[in-house]
Amino acid sequence: MSETAEMKVDPARASALISQLQGVKDKIAVVAKGRPVRLVAVSKLKPANDILALHEAPETKHLYFGENYSQELTQKAELLPRTIQWHFIGGLQSKHTKNLAKIPNLFCVSSIDTLKKAELLDKYRGDQIAAATNPDIFGKIKVHVQVNTSGEESKSGCAPGQETVELCKKIENECPNLELLGLMTIGAIARSRETTPENENEDFQVLREQRDLVRKELGFGEERLLELSMGMSEDFEGAIAMGSDEVRVGSTIFGVRGPKSEAVVVVA
Repeated sequence: MSETAEMKVDPARASALISQLQGVKDKIAVVAKGRPVRLVAVSKLKPANDILALHEAPETKHLYFGENYSQELTQKAELLPRTIQWHFIGGLQSKHTKNLAKIPNLFCVSSIDTLKKAELLDKYRGDQIAAATNPDIFGKIKVHVQVNTSGEESKSGCAPGQETVELCKKIENECPNLELLGLMTIGAIARSRETTPENENEDFQVLREQRDLVRKELGFGEERLLELSMGMSEDFEGAIAMGSDEVRVGSTIFGVRGPKSEAVVVVA
């Protein structure tokens, strides 16, 4: 029997998760007005049981889950169905790239901020494809280039302007095992707290401008889309109103997280 088959899903917990996820989807639908927006359910430090509950429930069959820690993502990916589309959304270190590249159903790495990290991820994915008995299971890894739209020293990301453009250009032209999906930002907390569908966020405005700049500088035609990944639990509605194509929501769905030291990958 597989690990997934043995994994217990508490019916009461599953019902609460499904309700909370649907509540977020309903809010997205109101603001998006028919435009497709990807919801990444941020499951860091939450057990694989919770993810399985949302992925297998007929009401949701949710596909997209985000993790911040490479080791935790690797462990969960080994336990859970390959039909899940994983997103690595944490701060990316070069040492993470090899293990991440081994995950067949890694949909996207959302925090590429240097050429070195992009090149390593590309190399290791290429190695997996070359060594695989069935290379078709390893597609290109989609990536977002992270932009530091707020200019905070504590934040990762490329500086807006030429630095962002050059990294996007290198990924597009020199990383055959990666696909440039778009740009991502985590803006200033104070701005996030003030964001509403009516009150525009400066960081989201900067990311839109950077997307337009990259499209222009790389000569993308109308058919070549570049998405915006912006918006989290506190500001996702305002982000969607400003054109976000992907939002990352965690605590609103899964509840408040405990300390990392107390987290378990599977609840027995």
